[in-house]
Amino acid sequence: MQRLAHLPLLVILMGIVSLAMLVPGGYAHVLDQHRLGSAFMSCAAVFLIISALLGIATASDPRRARPRSVLLTMLGAMTLLPAMMAVPFLLGLPDTGFFNAWWEMISCLTTTGATLYAADLLVAPLHLWRSMVGWMGGLFMLVAAVALLAPLRVGGFEILSSPYGRNENFERLPKSAHRPRVVTHLSAPSFRSGLGDPASRSIRAFWQVFPVYAGLTLAMWVILLMFGESGFLALTRAMGTLSTSGISPVNGPAAQQSGVFGEMVIFLFLIPALSRRFWPGGGELKTSDKLRSDPELLLAAAVVLMVASMLFLRHFIGAIGVSPGGARGLMDTLDSAASAAWGGIFNGLSYLTTTGWNSVEWQGARNWSGISSPGLMLAGLAIMGGGVATTAGGVKLLRVYALARHSERELEKIVHPASVGGGGRMARRLRREGAYLAFIFFMLFACSLAVILILISLQQIEFDSATILSVAALTNTGPLAGVIPLTPTFQGSAGMAGAPWEGWAGLPAMTKAILAGAMILGRIETLALLALLSPEYWRK
Repeated sequence: MQRLAHLPLLVILMGIVSLAMLVPGGYAHVLDQHRLGSAFMSCAAVFLIISALLGIATASDPRRARPRSVLLTMLGAMTLLPAMMAVPFLLGLPDTGFFNAWWEMISCLTTTGATLYAADLLVAPLHLWRSMVGWMGGLFMLVAAVALLAPLRVGGFEILSSPYGRNENFERLPKSAHRPRVVTHLSAPSFRSGLGDPASRSIRAFWQVFPVYAGLTLAMWVILLMFGESGFLALTRAMGTLSTSGISPVNGPAAQQSGVFGEMVIFLFLIPALSRRFWPGGGELKTSDKLRSDPELLLAAAVVLMVASMLFLRHFIGAIGVSPGGARGLMDTLDSAASAAWGGIFNGLSYLTTTGWNSVEWQGARNWSGISSPGLMLAGLAIMGGGVATTAGGVKLLRVYALARHSERELEKIVHPASVGGGGRMARRLRREGAYLAFIFFMLFACSLAVILILISLQQIEFDSATILSVAALTNTGPLAGVIPLTPTFQGSAGMAGAPWEGWAGLPAMTKAILAGAMILGRIETLALLALLSPEYWRK
């Protein structure tokens, strides 16, 4: 293990990806698809040899990785690793093309879940590989959040970091001529040791997160099997839920055979995407000691219930004569109302965590509400996003909460100018520096969305379709494009790619490249990219 810590993190990731290729290869041989299985096995052997050679070549390098290499490593992992992953996918689907295969792997690794291929056109081992890539992408983000992003104070950790490197309860502000004695992050010079190396930190964080992550996936797989789902579908659902990738080998609702009971299981396992407190590490992100007072969980519950209530109450305002299944009588109406309420609650949480799975009752909820395009609500939920330092994308709940608390405090000061805001040290930090940084990130997110929208609109694509595609890519919520009907006026072709009405398969190559960059930007976040482009970041 100590020898691995001396290797560059990107080389370690290459080795892990190479070993992961053995799983779909073995599964393909079990299904008597020996040509595809041999392709995966051969790629695993070749890339494992390349990783070993790179490891031998870089293991003796005495120079330690500097903090500025962390973001470069993440950027390289999101662009170079999909090129490796695309090779066996291309060999299994030779009439597509390397660019399309690389785009598909970027979508999976960033847990976006957008696909160029109709579900029935891919064989089971390729679906398993897509699900595994998405699952590994979620695990990578959980590890990278603590091991890579936290020391640099980006990725959401900047909101709760101490702005002065001191105890804010007792000490005064340090003078400009004196540096604070408290070291605020692991990237400081005094922490540049073996234990502070990015690879070493990542390995330690991996062994903390992996047992929980894999254990929850296994538990969900077993529970779905007990409720009647097939083994392969239950496994892909479990991996897609824990990683919030929304990758599925079939079209249709989240639960196929298990129905509402299966969706309740999925709903339960989506909750860890709302707060980092459910995962090891990231203890500094806890804004409260008790679970019931966690601001991210409370805000998520309020938003999901509000959206579900709007869909439910809309029936009594403008669609009182409509029921999901043409129900007649009191009992049928009550059943339709309960089904519509559940459909709204499940879809609300699914898109808030940027998973993007639809409930079996979603169509009934739409009919019950009488709203022609409730998918716009789901787009807003995807923009809001899940918890900080989790597998979810979007702006993140903690940033929205900080802005809400700051707005609340400003309204209080308008009514009572001499009032003193309470809530403790953490509440003060959220209302002040936290809200300031959250507002900066929100503006950067809006500017990024505008730039991507402009670049996509240069092609012959309708404006509303370009907007949904931009939101889906930047928030890493690929299934969002299938919820809102898009205008199928696209150029180009994608070989075996099917379903251009979902907004991905028929896009021009340049538009796909822009959306791939948006997926990576949404996963790494704009603040981290700006830190990478900052001159001070490269200064020795």
